[in-house]
Amino acid sequence: MELTIASIEILLLIAALVGMVARRFRIPYTVGLVLTGIVLALLSFRSTINLTTDLIFAVLLPPLIFEATLFIRWKELIHNLPVILVFATLGVILSAALTGVGMHYLSGWAWQSAALFGILIAATDPVSVIATFKKAGVPGRLRLLVEAEGLFNDATAAVGFGVMLVLINGQAVSMWNVAGETLWTVIGGLLVGVLVAGFILLLTHNTSDHLIELALSTVAAYGSFLLAEQFHASGVLSTLTAGILIGNFGLPISYSDKGRSSLVDFWEFAAFISNSLIFLLIGLREAKENYTNAWWPDIVAILVVTLARAAAIYPLSLLFERSKLKIERNHQHILFWGGLRGALALALVLGLPPEIPGRAEIVIAAFGVVIFSIFVQGLTMNPLLRWLKELPKREDRIKGVKRENVDES
Repeated sequence: MELTIASIEILLLIAALVGMVARRFRIPYTVGLVLTGIVLALLSFRSTINLTTDLIFAVLLPPLIFEATLFIRWKELIHNLPVILVFATLGVILSAALTGVGMHYLSGWAWQSAALFGILIAATDPVSVIATFKKAGVPGRLRLLVEAEGLFNDATAAVGFGVMLVLINGQAVSMWNVAGETLWTVIGGLLVGVLVAGFILLLTHNTSDHLIELALSTVAAYGSFLLAEQFHASGVLSTLTAGILIGNFGLPISYSDKGRSSLVDFWEFAAFISNSLIFLLIGLREAKENYTNAWWPDIVAILVVTLARAAAIYPLSLLFERSKLKIERNHQHILFWGGLRGALALALVLGLPPEIPGRAEIVIAAFGVVIFSIFVQGLTMNPLLRWLKELPKREDRIKGVKRENVDES
């Protein structure tokens, strides 16, 4: 990977033009980016920036998580936390298991490859989910459930993915080791996020310079992520925690008026850049994959991943049927179909060691599922929301935007 000013400028110019065209023709921005990337690759366009695990995790993912969590309200999160945790833990495990079984029996994959694919593709990707639902203007509890689940379920997938790699490499893993690693991934990520957010808020409280406030928020987003990863904890949970704390306890108290408005604009722009680069690079990489002999495993992968998502959402929703946390049937449908896969799955699959059995097939299947998510689920999300009458009317959306602006100020 070679990050140069020229290559970034070219990709951002392309992204801006795609954004204008996508708005004109009313298609999802992410779909337009991937399609543009594929076309550019077929036209022999060469970028010095390649889609890699390090690029996604260390550069592009932290601002997306931080920007999303800045506006998650603490009281709403705590109230819905039981639902979010059930989907982010039991849902991921159930989905991974069913996907692995399906790939083994229907595609003839070895159990090791099938299980590894199941766990890396099971977690819904916060990047894709947030981009789609933010564009659709989904309000209230539904948006919170979709966004929060997509952010929280990374911890389960990451731990399962790490355990599977250890097992495949022939190393012994005890129940205590798995439990200890799981606890540290979660608790360590939360702890680092709290410490980083606390330190940044302490510094921010002692300045009224909006530029310094923006700089410190950047340190919070990237510092929490990289520090947690350095200690083998969950970087996503760490940045998520830092973003929630700064958004709920920093913005209303520690930030100046100018710093508060600048922060919103700055992180919206940072998320736009990250989204643009991720989906353009997905398209550029996708065109390079050879699907000649992989069409059947790809079809099977798309089918079993979709069915496994349904098997996780609908039965687990029954657990809350007789409580105040009951999930409406329409919301269950959207949670099911909104379980998009994207950058997170690709970051994990691209980081697979070369010696992993069936690595090439796993990579191709993962890209196939991601492309299905972006094009099929992404393009049909708005019609589904409209059909279920969950898409807010234009006047309601304007009121919602005004309300959000009041809350942020």
